[in-house]
Amino acid sequence: MPKAAILNNPGEAFVVEEMTLTPLRPKEVRVKVRGVGICHTDLSAKDGVVPLPTPVVLGHEGAGEVLEVGSDVTRLKSGDHVVATFDTCGECQFCEAGRPAYCEVFAALNYFGTRMDGSATLCGCDGGDLHGSWFGQSTFATEAIISERNAVKVDKDLPIEILGPLGCGFLTGAGTVLNVLKPRAGQSIVIFGMGSVGLAALLAAKAADCGTIIAVDPNEKRLVLAKELGATHTFCPSKEDDIVWDVMEITSPGADFSVDCVGQGAVVRQALEVLRTPGTCATVGLASLENDITIDQGHLLLGRNLMGVIEGDADPHVLIPKLLDMWKAGAFPFDRLIEKFPFSEIEGAIAATKEGRVVKPVIVID
Repeated sequence: MPKAAILNNPGEAFVVEEMTLTPLRPKEVRVKVRGVGICHTDLSAKDGVVPLPTPVVLGHEGAGEVLEVGSDVTRLKSGDHVVATFDTCGECQFCEAGRPAYCEVFAALNYFGTRMDGSATLCGCDGGDLHGSWFGQSTFATEAIISERNAVKVDKDLPIEILGPLGCGFLTGAGTVLNVLKPRAGQSIVIFGMGSVGLAALLAAKAADCGTIIAVDPNEKRLVLAKELGATHTFCPSKEDDIVWDVMEITSPGADFSVDCVGQGAVVRQALEVLRTPGTCATVGLASLENDITIDQGHLLLGRNLMGVIEGDADPHVLIPKLLDMWKAGAFPFDRLIEKFPFSEIEGAIAATKEGRVVKPVIVID
């Protein structure tokens, strides 16, 4: 019988228990999960920052093998390998325009814990409903139900157990650089926060041939890794009197782009203040759903842009294959960011993440 890591109440530890999956709908797919990344958004939901109904199964960076397909599925068959990403309707103006991250029913499909009609994809061992459909998947489990829309087919010769983070964290960082900022060769970029999203953004900036790539993070081990992966300069905020001044000295008269992967008001302000005119700051970090920030309008009016980005403004069916091609060519070594953990050690993996000892933990499920 399938098992899942179940969150019964916010702030509690996951409990691994048996569960069952409800019958597939026509456009759904049942997947044997081979690996799933742990994302900051999972931790926010676990801690109650993102309100969810419980009991719930989280996990939204899953990858695995298709076991069964619904009657109307045409793109996939049993045995295919897929990366699960966020779900979308495929029909609204933004989905049709190739911007599914801004799907008009994104929240209902990804955050409510049920299908759109209110039915559950999972049942607990006692027969009661389990809330699932977290980002259209809930892959902290040995099996999951996803839609054909959010299943990205990948080659079977790839290491499927580590590909899940391409569906969210790595997609967000790389997509923000490649799809949104689109730097030209030689331009400068400053990235605040060297977690998995920030380091994926750094890898993308390196692949885009940015001339100056500045990494900012309080974790000095992360800065060492950032340097190895292509950062030209690194800064630890606790060791600097004025990060903005330090960056401006290097990039004078300022950086072309910045990426905030932290979400704290002070960091967002710094990420905007390091920019030249014109310049663009993309903020992708989530501190909380209600998070006031303060900026200097005069600074902004001088031709600078501050923009929020969700999921790298990416179409996963386009960007994930592109990132895999880049990885094969040695231009996007995302595997350097991953550390594997067995399913039984999911709480240990979470602790390692919160303590900054691991960039991207991936739960490998045999």
